[in-house]
Amino acid sequence: MLSEPKIGGNSNNNIIQLDSLPDLAVVPEHSISFMQAMSGGNPFLRGTYLFLSSGDLLMAIGYPISGKYDPKEFDQALLEALGQTKAKECIAISPSLPERLHPHRREQDQYYTLPANAPIPSRLERLANRAASSLQVEEGKVFTLSHRRLWAEFVGREPLPPIVRKLYEKTETVLTADSDLILLNAWTEDGHLAACLLLDLAPKGFLSYIIGAHSRIHYTPYASDLLFKQMICIARREGKSYLHLGLGVNDGIRRFKAKWGSIPSLPYEMAVWNEDQPLSAKKMLQMLSAPPTNTMTTQQYLDSILEEKPFTMLWEIEKNGCRSWIGGTAHFFRYSFEASFRELFNHVHTVIFEGPLDQVSMEQVTEAGQKLNSGAPRLIDAMSEEEIRRLEKVVAGPQGIWARLAGLEQKNIPDVRYYLSETRPWLAFFSLWCAFLKRKGWDQSVDMEAWHLARDMGKVVFGMETIVEQIETLESIPFQRIVNFFRDCNKWNSYTINYERSYLQGELEAMLGTSAEFPSRTEMVICRRDETFLKRMLPFLEKGGCAVFVGAAHMLNLRRMIAEAGFNIRKTGKKLS
Repeated sequence: MLSEPKIGGNSNNNIIQLDSLPDLAVVPEHSISFMQAMSGGNPFLRGTYLFLSSGDLLMAIGYPISGKYDPKEFDQALLEALGQTKAKECIAISPSLPERLHPHRREQDQYYTLPANAPIPSRLERLANRAASSLQVEEGKVFTLSHRRLWAEFVGREPLPPIVRKLYEKTETVLTADSDLILLNAWTEDGHLAACLLLDLAPKGFLSYIIGAHSRIHYTPYASDLLFKQMICIARREGKSYLHLGLGVNDGIRRFKAKWGSIPSLPYEMAVWNEDQPLSAKKMLQMLSAPPTNTMTTQQYLDSILEEKPFTMLWEIEKNGCRSWIGGTAHFFRYSFEASFRELFNHVHTVIFEGPLDQVSMEQVTEAGQKLNSGAPRLIDAMSEEEIRRLEKVVAGPQGIWARLAGLEQKNIPDVRYYLSETRPWLAFFSLWCAFLKRKGWDQSVDMEAWHLARDMGKVVFGMETIVEQIETLESIPFQRIVNFFRDCNKWNSYTINYERSYLQGELEAMLGTSAEFPSRTEMVICRRDETFLKRMLPFLEKGGCAVFVGAAHMLNLRRMIAEAGFNIRKTGKKLS
């Protein structure tokens, strides 16, 4: 049975001070230094409830410092805090939300705790000791490049709630020298980070496990078990009564916490809402009658509007009343689909991509592509001097004084011969093809736009493949197909024209029918991955409320495969029904 959130202590609200919070903390969010670093806000108390205010943002911690939780009492304290701060953007967490916040509820979960003196299961002790034979455990406060890569790998493959994902994004910021936060690291013998936990020692009564990750790239069996055991030892060393293990988050994380004996001890609900009043008709007319900025002319504003198009490469998926959507993307394109994506994301809670698209993951791909193995075939050796010069001309576009005067000369032209001779063929293909497309105005990415917008809108976002799997796929692109594609670079312009027209009209077969020899359109890159994608998206399609984005070429097979899996799938119009 779940316990009520309560703690012993003086119930006189007037004498509770912020500096007493470490002694009275009930949940990890009562750790002032951690929460200030996370939110950038100023803490204050209203009654027995903690609030953090930063500009227009207010975060309300609905777990009382003293006494039992009362939703009405918390709501009254919240209204007082809103009146004091005039905040517009609001986040509240509590055991059960006040009734007026029910329409804004985003998450429901449980906090898990473990007594510090709980015996370590013998099986887990053996597994941890096995991992200890090949890993070095370290307590530290320095967030290195290895940590960035581990965090990016983990976040890219795990479906995490937005507030949990934010913890990963802010880790480097919160790790200050004077904080009570520490990193518990497990390093391999060759210096790779196999696993890591972020811990908070500030609360007097408990140790907080904030977040953690383990690597599949530098996988070491039972590395997480080793760190978990060490975390329990640290709690005992620091005189903590118990370990606060945070939220369940998902089935995998819940199982991992439960196997150590932790139990759900406090309910958790989160609401997110905006206190802004609707705009008056007069205000809307004023906004519509003026250009958006002082530096943008009316014509530039109209031109910017014309750069956005409706997203038509979209299918609706339905089974047993549960709806989801799947979209075919263009990795490079010249138009934005923001309005369509906003409408779509208002209908879903989870957005799934082929793989992670954060900056660190992209850097890993580039780094792998720059390592050309000794003795590996080089593109420059497979092409004649005439073919290389033609490719250089197509990639660079018009050059010289007349092109410069006409504003057509490109800057930052990539070194074609470097890519042909010093990088892996697939990196040369994508780099030079991308440079050509940017010269044609294709400086958008449908995938990246959807990725960033989904994160900004607070959706659960993750990738179906790891970076390692994606690099393996890139390695499978046949060398000769890349050579042939470069040799036919004089056809690139007509290809992009046909592709753009068909993509905007949502005509999948017409769009892909002229690109049979595109280097990445192979069985390994498309067909085999389709099976993986279907397997990994099915649990989410069964529940409904998700949007999946894959390269448009994958939709040729996935439409049939999704239907064979028992779903109804149909092409949508420009507006969702």
